[in-house]
Amino acid sequence: MSLEEKIGQLFINLDTYLSRERMAEIFEKYHIGGCRYVNKSPEEIWEQNKFYQEHSKIPLLIAANCDNGGDGACQGGTLVASAAACGASLSTEESYHAGLVSGAEGTALGCNWTFGPVLDILFNWRNTIVNTRAYSDSEDVVLRNAMAYMKGVWNAPMAVCGKHFPGDGVEELDQHLVMGVNDLDCDTWDRTFGKVYKAMIDGGLQSIMVGHIALPSYSRKLRPGIKDEEIMPATLAPELLQDLLRGRLGFNGLILTDASHMAGMTTSAPRRVQVPGAIAAGADMYLYFNDHEEDFQYMMAGYKTGIITPELLDDALHRILGLKASLGLHRKKAEGTLIPPRDGLSVIGCKKHISYAEEAARHTITLVKDTARALPITPATHPRLKVYVVSSTPQDRRYAPDPVRQIICEELEKAGFKVTVHKTFYDMERENPNPYNRIKAMAGESAEAFRASYDAALIFVNIKGYAQENTTRLRWASGHSNEIPWYVKEVPTVAISLNYTTHLLDLPMMQTYINAYAPTRIVIRSVIRKIMGKESFEGVYNETVFCGRWDTRR
Repeated sequence: MSLEEKIGQLFINLDTYLSRERMAEIFEKYHIGGCRYVNKSPEEIWEQNKFYQEHSKIPLLIAANCDNGGDGACQGGTLVASAAACGASLSTEESYHAGLVSGAEGTALGCNWTFGPVLDILFNWRNTIVNTRAYSDSEDVVLRNAMAYMKGVWNAPMAVCGKHFPGDGVEELDQHLVMGVNDLDCDTWDRTFGKVYKAMIDGGLQSIMVGHIALPSYSRKLRPGIKDEEIMPATLAPELLQDLLRGRLGFNGLILTDASHMAGMTTSAPRRVQVPGAIAAGADMYLYFNDHEEDFQYMMAGYKTGIITPELLDDALHRILGLKASLGLHRKKAEGTLIPPRDGLSVIGCKKHISYAEEAARHTITLVKDTARALPITPATHPRLKVYVVSSTPQDRRYAPDPVRQIICEELEKAGFKVTVHKTFYDMERENPNPYNRIKAMAGESAEAFRASYDAALIFVNIKGYAQENTTRLRWASGHSNEIPWYVKEVPTVAISLNYTTHLLDLPMMQTYINAYAPTRIVIRSVIRKIMGKESFEGVYNETVFCGRWDTRR
């Protein structure tokens, strides 16, 4: 390999709808070692991955973010269950199936690497970054489920990647916006995150993604006298990667950085320092270019000036090429089988995988509380429903109608309910933008008329977000909105979260509250059956759902 080819292997490129001509230039000039992409249809991704491998001298690692199943690999992929849902199950079967489907559907597309499982532990209920991505607030539950997921993925010739070392979930900050800080003391870290990582490493974990997260206790222990201003995120901290991860934990697999455009990294050092600095610290691959030419030259300059020593570069290349060899990519290239046949795409969203998602919904949806004794609610006992759907802001769906609300209404009506959907400020603005919509959205309703018109109320919450604020809370469509549950004491009312697990902080008045974990039709259909008493609630919650407050338990 030429020096340019060696340097290129250190980079993982993000294809954000780049043209084929531009991607061909990138392969030709920068010799990249791996790729990630933006999700598209299965057919588009299959063609894209075929193009990638055809234009790469050395076979590529092609990665997908398959945390929950095949939905992380392509549009229409099967979402089996989020990590939070898996953690609510009494078994690890859902995690195994999530890994199994991730491997099967990702491999069918030509992917060979999944950026999962998530090894974070949700100690801090305020953390919404890993709220649904962490299996639990218990290291033992995290470990059992992560191990099951890994074994599921291994049914396909696909590599796994544990993330985000040294561990998210202790604080509430988002590394897209600031440097994260895991402030556990060394002994506590050893008993929790250290236990998880050590067991996963011993179990065969092939790669680890390092977060832009500092671990001050270990930086100070391993570098006595280190100043506060010298404490770096793990992506730039050799004491954490070389001494702790490689040394104490014995990891000799591939280390890659988290995305380098995140402020947790970009604000820690100048770009010219960050790029070679991550490899010098102990990473083997650098996740994403900012400017291709600039970053490539920064990495090259880092090698030529000795920031990256020849030994470090060789070590990184041995691990990169070793992971590729362990997947048989060199043999597949010789055989012309790097990309599987197109007809293998039929596995994506197949009946078997859908059945895994249905089983997961049955086993994981969690009744957190029903102190009001509102359940069951059926078409026979409560035929007329007022339905509120609180979603992320319209720009998250390009101002189109809320597709999740449409699914909710369809499934409730199929079940036999008469549904009236609350019209929010967003709806009014879509239909007829005018200054009076805010006033209309605030207008009060007659309690007597409400009780006369409806037998029960359901409020579905589908809030999600990252990289814009450090925590994501329930947000009403407008100030003083009449969707705020003033009606909770007027008719039986049930709140259902289709995403985050900690909405009781903003809905403490809800005496019947369900965590359903995902906004899919399969989950929505199952939660309706459970509300009607046709299915039992099998999921179990952990203490984070109560947000450390007494009033959320009432």
